Amino acid sequence: MKEILEELERRRGIARLGGGEARIAAQHKRGKLTARERIDLFLDEGSFEEFDMFVEHRSTDFGMDKSRIAGDGVVTGWGTVNGRTVFVFAKDFTVFGGSLSEAHAEKIMKVQDMALKNRAPIVGIYDAGGARIQEGVAALGGYAEVFQRNVLASGVIPQISVIMGPCAGGDVYSPAMTDFIFMVRDTSYMFVTGPDVVKTVTNETVTAEELGGAVVHTVRSSIADGAFENDVETLLQVRRLIDFLPLSNTAPLPEIECYQSVTDIDASLDTLVPASSNKPYDIKELIRKVSDEGDFFEIQASFAKNIVCGFGRVEGSTVGFVANQPMVLAGVLDSDASRKAARFVRFCDCFNIPIVTFVDVPGFLPGTAQEYGGLIKHGAKLLFAYAEATVPKLTVITRKAFGGAYDVMASKHLRGDLNYAWPTAQIAVMGAKGAVEIIFRKDTADPEKIAAHTKMYEDRFLSPFVAAERGYVDEVIMPHSTRRRLARGLKMLRNKDLANPWKKHDNIPL
Repeated sequence: MKEILEELERRRGIARLGGGEARIAAQHKRGKLTARERIDLFLDEGSFEEFDMFVEHRSTDFGMDKSRIAGDGVVTGWGTVNGRTVFVFAKDFTVFGGSLSEAHAEKIMKVQDMALKNRAPIVGIYDAGGARIQEGVAALGGYAEVFQRNVLASGVIPQISVIMGPCAGGDVYSPAMTDFIFMVRDTSYMFVTGPDVVKTVTNETVTAEELGGAVVHTVRSSIADGAFENDVETLLQVRRLIDFLPLSNTAPLPEIECYQSVTDIDASLDTLVPASSNKPYDIKELIRKVSDEGDFFEIQASFAKNIVCGFGRVEGSTVGFVANQPMVLAGVLDSDASRKAARFVRFCDCFNIPIVTFVDVPGFLPGTAQEYGGLIKHGAKLLFAYAEATVPKLTVITRKAFGGAYDVMASKHLRGDLNYAWPTAQIAVMGAKGAVEIIFRKDTADPEKIAAHTKMYEDRFLSPFVAAERGYVDEVIMPHSTRRRLARGLKMLRNKDLANPWKKHDNIPL
């Protein structure tokens, strides 16, 4: 018996070394952790239970039968994050460059199936060079099996991808179908075809970083939801995100003890909106003052900065925040902002996370670039997402709510549950100046008449009380009471029961 136990420990020791000490040293030299080090850092200490440690590939072509390594380039299993079950797989770059074989894919498929059956989040850590060329179509088939499971799990369990090295070819499509993607600056990149192929096909000379680095995907393409400085910070931030999320679409929202009062008055909010309607202010200040202890996890902070999306808590329970940002493009809605917010709203609706929307929007961004780029359809995505959502929806109009953008931003007409306005709110088809120049076109040459007309328009329409008179705004509230109002509203709406008509699935304007 002793010999058998010693043999088990020997085999485990070899498996844990992956591609060997030399390759582990090379991984560390690049500033990267190994697959097992990442898992140990990410999960609660001592909680990781590994599956399929001894799996090897079955390929015999191109001399592969002489090169077999236990684990076959991916580490899979489950553990806990702050005591809550999470399934995980991490590609091991020290073993065949983390490339995907048939056996490698089967390991991922097994952990995906277990996550779905047990209704717990799954986190994939990527550091790999794509499909294992020596296996040909068997590797491609493995990719498709993984993709199919991504689709079946979508909206059922949270799926998070962490890119911590190369992620190329077929490897990129699985993360693309997950809920969130995070990258590491300077050491991770994603692309369908690498720099060499790009050079051959299009004659463009580009580096891996320029083609698919963290800056590209967080600022320009919006593929990634965030990027951090190194492996350690990235994994700790993913742990933080998981703390906000329910385990599945039928699990309750996570709740933590809240030590901050919701009845205290924050007088600073009464002066947050400047006297001049054209002067900006930072909407994140409002989000942090409404959230428990100012804790706010922003999603896609570097992309479409004219709208802010992220998670916070109110009285210990998770809330999704969407807010126009007057500091950037005056908070206007454009194609990028609409897509960013629509995806976030749909995620919240999938997992029963209440949505709080702060509105200060002068309208949709005009211009040929936006129209040619499909603003109509992209704007409709956000409209569709809010209209479709059945979770509690609370809206606060802080200042401008003009034109179609007023409708889109979780208005009462899109089944908003509680719609509040600050006394500074301006709800109208458009701003006073533009409206007066259209209505009183004949008087545009007379500054005095235009000024009088503008004052009249402002008094008549640029006031929250006009909307309140019609019931489009449930109440005009004092800014300092916003946190208390939202906390009470969220508590009241906990048992909200609303269902859309049965359908196989909707056809959102993609």
